[in-house]
Amino acid sequence: MTRIGLSLPQLGGHVSRDVVRGFAERAEELGFGSLFVQQHLFYPLHPASGYSARPGLAVPEAYRSILQPMELLAAVAAWTSTITIGTSILVAGYHRPVDLAQRISTLDILAGGRTVFGFSVGWSDEEHAQYDVDPRTRGRRADELVDALLACWGSDPVSYEGEFFSIPESDVRPKPLQSPHPPLMSGMRSAAGLKRTAEKFDVWNPASGTLEQHLETFAQLGTMRPANRAPLSMCWNLFTHPPVEVANLRPLSVDELCTEVAAAAAAGVDAVSVDANFDPSILSEDDWLTVPDRLAPLLDAARR
Repeated sequence: MTRIGLSLPQLGGHVSRDVVRGFAERAEELGFGSLFVQQHLFYPLHPASGYSARPGLAVPEAYRSILQPMELLAAVAAWTSTITIGTSILVAGYHRPVDLAQRISTLDILAGGRTVFGFSVGWSDEEHAQYDVDPRTRGRRADELVDALLACWGSDPVSYEGEFFSIPESDVRPKPLQSPHPPLMSGMRSAAGLKRTAEKFDVWNPASGTLEQHLETFAQLGTMRPANRAPLSMCWNLFTHPPVEVANLRPLSVDELCTEVAAAAAAGVDAVSVDANFDPSILSEDDWLTVPDRLAPLLDAARR
C-alpha cells in the first residue's frame, strides 16, 4: 500500500513546541507513515539567486522563520514511537561528513531505527556563502558528501580522501541503528542529479511536476540503476498550497489531493508526502493542529 506522510509544522510564525508535538502525535495516531522536515537558513532581503533556481522569483514569505531540521527531528523522535521521521531535504553544501554522519547516527538511534534522510544540492547563493561554499561546486560536493557518509558508516577504521573532504584514519562511532545505514533519499532532478540518484540513493523524492512526468523519469532511473543495487523507491511530494504558483503548481483541495493519491497508489508509487507549510489558511496554532485530521481522507484514498 502507498504510505502517506506529512511535512511537520516548520515554517512561519505559528509554529511552537505544542504545535509540533500535537501535530506529530496526532499524525502517528491516525496512521500516517512519515513526518518530514526541510532545510533553509535565513531570509535574505536582496537575494542574488531566485527561489528554487528560478531567476527573479521571490523567496516565499513563509521562509522568514524556519525551525532547523535536525533539532526538530530530535524532539519528534522523543514524542513519537512508530512513525518514520526524516529530511526532505537537507542541502548537501551546508554539511561536512563526519559531523553529519554522527548527527544522523544519533537521530537513528534515538528514533529506534525509523529515519530516512533526503539530500539535494540547493539553490541559494546567499546560504552557501554562509558556509564558505562556492555554489558552482555543489554537485561535486554532494557526490563526495554521500561517499564520505557511507565511509563513516562502514567498518572502522574509517578514512576518506577527496577534493573537498579529508578524513584521517579514525574510529567513527556510533554507527546508525539501521544497517548499513538509514535510507538515503534524493530530491534531485537535473541530468547530473538523476545520475547521482540512480547510482547513490535509495529513494527518489520529486516535486513540482505531474505524476505522469515523475513516473516517466522514475522509469528512466530504473534503466540507469547499477545492477548490484536494490531497486529505487519513490516518495512524491504534494502541497496543499505550493510555495509558488508556477507551471503545474497550484493549490489542491483535499478531494483533489485524494485523487492524486489514489492515482499514485494505482501506479504503485511507494509513498506520497503532503506539505501544508505554505498554506495561507493556516493563521494560528490551532489551525496547524487541525491539519492531520483534515488530511486523514488521504489515508483511505491510498487504500483504495
